[in-house]
Amino acid sequence: MRKIRVAVIGAGPAGIYASDILTSEYEAARVDLFDRLPAPYGLVRYGVAPDHPRIKEIIKALRRVLSRPEIRFIGNVHYGTDLTLAELRRHYDAVIFSTGARRDRPLDIPGIDLPGSYGAADFVSWYDGHPDAPRSWPLEARDVAVLGAGNVALDIARMLAKPADEQLGTEIAGNVYRGLALNKATDIHVFARRGPAQIKFSPMEFRELSHSPSVDVIVHPEGFEIDEASQKAINSTKSIKLVVDTMMKYMDREPTGAAHRIHIHLCQSPVAVLGTDAVAGLRTERTELMGDGNVRGTGEFTDWPVQAVYRAVGYQSSHLADLPFDHHAAVVPNDAGRVLDSDWTVIEATYVTGWVKRGPIGLIGHTKSDAAETIASLLADLPAIPGPEVGDPDAILAHLAGSGVDYTTWAEWERLDAHEVALGAEQGRDRVKVVPRDEMISAGRRPPMPR
Repeated sequence: MRKIRVAVIGAGPAGIYASDILTSEYEAARVDLFDRLPAPYGLVRYGVAPDHPRIKEIIKALRRVLSRPEIRFIGNVHYGTDLTLAELRRHYDAVIFSTGARRDRPLDIPGIDLPGSYGAADFVSWYDGHPDAPRSWPLEARDVAVLGAGNVALDIARMLAKPADEQLGTEIAGNVYRGLALNKATDIHVFARRGPAQIKFSPMEFRELSHSPSVDVIVHPEGFEIDEASQKAINSTKSIKLVVDTMMKYMDREPTGAAHRIHIHLCQSPVAVLGTDAVAGLRTERTELMGDGNVRGTGEFTDWPVQAVYRAVGYQSSHLADLPFDHHAAVVPNDAGRVLDSDWTVIEATYVTGWVKRGPIGLIGHTKSDAAETIASLLADLPAIPGPEVGDPDAILAHLAGSGVDYTTWAEWERLDAHEVALGAEQGRDRVKVVPRDEMISAGRRPPMPR
């Protein structure tokens, strides 16, 4: 069995699953897993709201993979700046890109760029303590609009509605807690373009929306439309039925008089953000179902007096250096994970997996099957792939060090991890996340505490 070395760019779930499947199915494979951050886990660490510890349980499984000797984590390395594709090809048999989708999909309506209008990705990065995010966030608005009907919209609404003190049981960073403690929001309005059967909330997240005693969830009956196609979807898909059932329970529930309210508005399509110097409102158009799950405008408009707008209409991947990119679909063109050039020819030994391959859709199960497809393509191609020019597996580390790249290792991540847990223990919490990049690196290089 030929020994191979593979570079995986992006240490989130997609990259980790690809590394796991490759080293499990091909014993002679060794993987270097690069990430631009000093810490692994990608959106599981920096894209899941801190008050969802059960979702973060997946980190335990990912940690077991990264602890294996066949896989080497190399953090704080920026592809395209610290490493180029040509350099990777000199050191590895193949390269797999799993860089995910980190930027907001644009929403082309008037006023969307006004001060007080924000993208979901930026806000999520702030409250998840991303090292590249601002340390503070303006939370002056009392009435807030959230545009979107997926779990990210729910997370944003919940983070804006739930008091900061209720977040202290989570790994929330100190600067985020202090910011949320000053939050003035009382009413958060979530706007969905379509009806209840087309909502993309997961049932568990939607039910949990009302678990805070400080928050009332109010589903407004206007727009609660269930046509024949909707009923068919409800009858055939358990998750849709659970979401609609939960929505009906919210509609039947009397408000408790809680200090904060999350309003769900159905069949309301945003058409303009209002204001001159800053957000002063949102204009929506009432929509109606067309019988196929889509909607059309009715010409009935409503102006909502909000002072901030968050768009949670989806994420997009970014164009990676030296790779082709489909700007319309916002993915790297590929065939079963094999990267395709502009003339649709396969680029040798270069692969993609995860959201940069298929777009930001699907759950963890999709990510695993997606990685399996890419690895199957790589292994099928292997006999025709020439070996790397550089044979020494440590040469890439010498190259990074010689270029002044302050890369981090798995051992350093484990010390940073232990440091965050220790910070949490001091406050009776499971963990307190370290935010600044230099502090993350410094904590990872401190000598381990004596037992």
